[in-house]
Amino acid sequence: MIKSFLTFLAISLFSASVFAGVIFLSLGFVVSYPAEKPQKADVIIVLGGDSGLRVEKGAELFNRGFAPNVLLTGIDARFYRPGNPNWRERRMRALGVPKKAIKVDTESETTWEEAINAAETLQKKGWKSAIVVSDPPHMLRIHQTWSKVFEGSSKKIILVSTEPDWWNRFLWWKHKTSYRFVISEIKKNIYYYAIYL
Repeated sequence: MIKSFLTFLAISLFSASVFAGVIFLSLGFVVSYPAEKPQKADVIIVLGGDSGLRVEKGAELFNRGFAPNVLLTGIDARFYRPGNPNWRERRMRALGVPKKAIKVDTESETTWEEAINAAETLQKKGWKSAIVVSDPPHMLRIHQTWSKVFEGSSKKIILVSTEPDWWNRFLWWKHKTSYRFVISEIKKNIYYYAIYL
């Protein structure tokens, strides 16, 4: 009887360990799966928290003709002056996006605020569709947040991720940057579910 119980316990612990391992290894896929291929849209929204990759991807999409407008979000209003654009706007222009095509959101500080303010901008401008650019591990939280904000809306939101050299959705745990990003996003997703969703 005791032997059978111990065997059952050992099998259960082994199964639980395997299951936990599979869940852990799949986190990179889970946080990045909502990313899509780009489609024609009215505006490309480049989210804040950028090290340069998001701006570059946004400029690439603009130059490939996916949208005639760009909206940069997450720019700190305290330091922004239209006559003295911040580095993200300067970089965007250096990559071939004309000044007249770039709009700036200086009000948003979080992913939730970016979605809320973007919804207002789309409504005000009469834009019906948007490409939203961010990094791969950010895609799940964007998907959940923007789906909630645009719930019941006819606006089309297309999520497009950057292509950083540190990212691999299956081996995310092997690189320091992607490991930190994924773990951070898991925590933020839990927080967003509790507060906003």
